[in-house]
Amino acid sequence: MLRQSIPHGGSLINRLLEGEAIEYWTGESKKLPSLTLSPRALSDLELIATGAFSPLQGFLSQADYRSVVQQMRLANGLPWSLPITLAVTRTDAAPLREGYPVALRTGDGALAAILHLEELYSYDRHEEAKKVYRTEQIAHPGVAVLMSQGELLAGGKIDLLRRTIPRQFPDHHLDPAQTRQLFADKGWKRIVAFQTRNPIHRAHEYIQKCALETVDGLMVHPIAGEVKGDDLPAELRMRCYTALLDNYYPKDRTVLSVFPAAMRYAGPREAIFHALARKNYGCTHFIVGRDHAGVGNYYGTYDAQQIFFEFTEEELGIRPLFFDHTFYCKKCLGVTSSKTCPHDSNHHVVLSGTKVREMLRSGQMPPAEFTRPEIAQILIDGIRQMEGRTA
Repeated sequence: MLRQSIPHGGSLINRLLEGEAIEYWTGESKKLPSLTLSPRALSDLELIATGAFSPLQGFLSQADYRSVVQQMRLANGLPWSLPITLAVTRTDAAPLREGYPVALRTGDGALAAILHLEELYSYDRHEEAKKVYRTEQIAHPGVAVLMSQGELLAGGKIDLLRRTIPRQFPDHHLDPAQTRQLFADKGWKRIVAFQTRNPIHRAHEYIQKCALETVDGLMVHPIAGEVKGDDLPAELRMRCYTALLDNYYPKDRTVLSVFPAAMRYAGPREAIFHALARKNYGCTHFIVGRDHAGVGNYYGTYDAQQIFFEFTEEELGIRPLFFDHTFYCKKCLGVTSSKTCPHDSNHHVVLSGTKVREMLRSGQMPPAEFTRPEIAQILIDGIRQMEGRTA
């Protein structure tokens, strides 16, 4: 039986230092070698510290790294699909010593955390690309990041002294301990999570509400971390989410909270990763639609659903809910899917992402069957403002 109270690995990790411990390590840090972290690594750092990446207590050791890349499991056998690592160049690694602490700093030199360095080890970036992303093409945004990073990986537990992720949406920036308490306060035992990095259109709304029919509550949990350059900024997307939930969802059965993680665009493997992270936030169910976390043509339409069958539901501890491609059918007079609609594609309202962007840029409203008019207007205004800034 799925229970909201059990995080992945059995307990919610907390690597947040307080009080005297912060003072001690702040003083010690002045004598320690330092590493400057990228925004992605800083995001991973905070998500480890707050338990979103439970059971990880730091960046992966060599044994865990190799097991995750090869088998999608930690060295102890627990499912984990993406390597959460700290890459360093040989030059930056020169002053580091295994068994000794390292100060982790932001780009402006501010102290963020302490890494208790256990291992410095080499790795094969090409193997990781093939296994995790299923391609070595630099055109893939995840592979591009991988191939540009340092030649060594630094593994070890971390202690976070200072949060560095900007609180762009303070009312919606909830740690796993906070969402768990919120669900408990609401009396929810069955909670479904929806991951997104895009505005929510009618098709997304349909599958969310189908899922909501079967559980106590829905958490819309959009990515608020690093995304590729042509994705819409989080601020614009959040305006869309807020308007949609305010107008079309039951307020007592929905929660909007951000997931401050970076997108890897790892398709099937990232679907497992996203599900396990939402388990740590207290969710019992996770929606997996078509091409989850995909990019380009690197993954099959439903590969992100098929990968769940490589694990048992008991070991994942969160139940995936699979949905086919959905669309508005003019003959059914509603949003439906290939599982339930008997009519051919001539009756379906289906627009490509490229077509929708063209319409929005020109100020043209997409059909109401595709997106709610309030959302379309927010996007039209937002895109005009963005393009005005860059003109």
